[in-house]
Amino acid sequence: MPKRAHFTAALFEFLSQLKKNNNRDWFLANKARYEADVREPTLQFIEDAGPPLRKISKHVVADPRPVGGSLFRINRDIRFSKDKSPYKTAVGMSFYHDQGSHQVAPGYYLQLEPGTSFAGGGIHMADNKTLNQVRDLILAEPAAWTKVTQTGKFAPMYTYMGESLKRAPQGYDPEHPLVEDLKRKGYGWHARYSEKEVTGADFLDRFVADCQMASPFTALMARGLGVGW
Repeated sequence: MPKRAHFTAALFEFLSQLKKNNNRDWFLANKARYEADVREPTLQFIEDAGPPLRKISKHVVADPRPVGGSLFRINRDIRFSKDKSPYKTAVGMSFYHDQGSHQVAPGYYLQLEPGTSFAGGGIHMADNKTLNQVRDLILAEPAAWTKVTQTGKFAPMYTYMGESLKRAPQGYDPEHPLVEDLKRKGYGWHARYSEKEVTGADFLDRFVADCQMASPFTALMARGLGVGW
């Protein structure tokens, strides 16, 4: 089957205009554009991504349902936000771990936004228990952790991600060789894409290849968190 582009410049044009007109009246007047240029191509991408992602891990879920699946809702939750803009100006997709509804588990994420499209994975904004599980993994398997995170093409995708504590977390050696990793508040990876790349016929392959490159890291994380991969 020949490759084809899932996304076009119309997706980014819609999101750019939504950012300037983030109100219900404008969105309803342009809802047909949203469905044709954003939602439907994204749902097709999710469906097509499922088989190759499951070759990486049987635990990855790519759910193309319009509601309750991998596609994030366009509506923002404004209940506790000072920003009352009703709509998100980026498209988010979660290719989540099938154990994610029961416990913290690493998966994959893709976000499309004018100027800042990216893929990522791991764990983000985790609680202390989860962070300590990963820290204990680092202590237990320092050689494996170093090999996965500091070598090869994956290393730059991991190196600059996330915030860190100013000091070693309580109970962990501040002189440990991997103390900078122990200080992290999250453990993830990040790969950026240009709009040209997103709208290219090979974007699905590019995204899957980045997920494959991150698979050893994801598998290591999963082991530390006590879930399969």
